[in-house]
Amino acid sequence: MRAVGLMVHGGPEVLQVVDVPEVHAGPGQVRLRVHAAAVNPTDTMARNGSRAKMQQKDPPPYVPGMDVAGIVDEVGAGVTTGVRVGDRVMAMVCPDGTHGAYREQIVLDQRAVVAAPKGTSHVEACTLPMNGLTARLSLDLMGLEPGQVLAVTGGPGAYGGYVIQLAKTEGLTVIADAAAKDKALLQALGVDIIIPRSDDLAGQVRRHFPDGVDGLADGALLNAAAIPAIRDGGVFTAIRGFEPGDAVRGIRFTQTWVRTYDGEYEKLDRLRELAEAGKLTLRVAGTVAPEDAGKAHAALEAGGSRGRWVITFP
Repeated sequence: MRAVGLMVHGGPEVLQVVDVPEVHAGPGQVRLRVHAAAVNPTDTMARNGSRAKMQQKDPPPYVPGMDVAGIVDEVGAGVTTGVRVGDRVMAMVCPDGTHGAYREQIVLDQRAVVAAPKGTSHVEACTLPMNGLTARLSLDLMGLEPGQVLAVTGGPGAYGGYVIQLAKTEGLTVIADAAAKDKALLQALGVDIIIPRSDDLAGQVRRHFPDGVDGLADGALLNAAAIPAIRDGGVFTAIRGFEPGDAVRGIRFTQTWVRTYDGEYEKLDRLRELAEAGKLTLRVAGTVAPEDAGKAHAALEAGGSRGRWVITFP
């Protein structure tokens, strides 16, 4: 069975088509015939060696990827979610060795797999699970109430875009920074206040909210530079494990590690419902064949992608 993996860590050129053993669904599991796998920043870290310790329990090849969409082709005993062979589905994958999304076939726990949003292609559907659940987790960790103010950095990205749209469904006021070329995109996503991208995020934010915002989701990885935008006693969530070290004005710091939402069927299915209702926008930057997966990684690392690159398995 074909997969996209790596034998050694390095640049995009190390990705290659590899052969991995066929897998079968066991009790409580579902097997997918994968048609599309989204490329995310976490995949590039898996490839370049930043997360090698998490991957090297087994010998290579290592198969990255956290987002899949496809067709169910095998259902194990004891599956109770109602999924059937032939269903169009999507899922988040937590990679481990060759168990990553970049493969033609994958077995997952039944609670990781939900129906794909109606009216979407496999390519579109695979862009939702991981980033959508990451955004969901960020908002759950912050626990903001309707009417409170959320600042989002990296709003044009997949994570930032989903945070914005989910926040709007929950009655939050959203302020986000953007380059001029991304202003229309943020308006379409529902941002209430758009501020210019600059080195002084806090100053820009506090022109509108002098006491600071109630919460901040840091999709742009500004880390310490974003803290001054938050009010005393507010909340900050990081997506790469940032911790300030010392107490800062009573601000509560959280870390968004999406693996903790692996198998959260109801949360992922709710994202499906919101996508079907037009409240979440699925954005695709482009598609590549498995043999060209390195091109998708290179494009993502070059910056400027306003959607996810997707590897397709016809």
